[in-house]
Amino acid sequence: MTERTAVNPWTWSLAFGFNQGELVEGANRALFCAGQTSVDENGAPQHPGDMAGQAALAVDNLEAVLRAAGMSLANIVRLNFYTTDVDDFLTNGSPVIGARLGAADVKPAGTLLGVARLAFPELLLEIEATAVA
Repeated sequence: MTERTAVNPWTWSLAFGFNQGELVEGANRALFCAGQTSVDENGAPQHPGDMAGQAALAVDNLEAVLRAAGMSLANIVRLNFYTTDVDDFLTNGSPVIGARLGAADVKPAGTLLGVARLAFPELLLEIEATAVA
């Protein structure tokens, strides 16, 4: 049986929807996901210029990878966010992702990084996840 324990020597991060650490004991399976973006089933970028739309589709795509491995958002223990516009992400992308994670009752450890660009110039956001079961 997998047991997860939030590790928070400080509590300020809880207001932002993440734990400082996730201690996982008894896990039998780990899934390391490639970065998920706002692309369709053929890899074509979607929602150019729309951070909220890209965030929603990136999470949809992440959920598809998790489902294919028999997991869900609730299994995520780490998220890394790469964005070309940190302010836009915090204003428009983070609330979309936060709502989805909140519905799954999960606050994974994570990192937010501003980057010059992603694989396709139209992409504003990439989400990288680690999940355990």
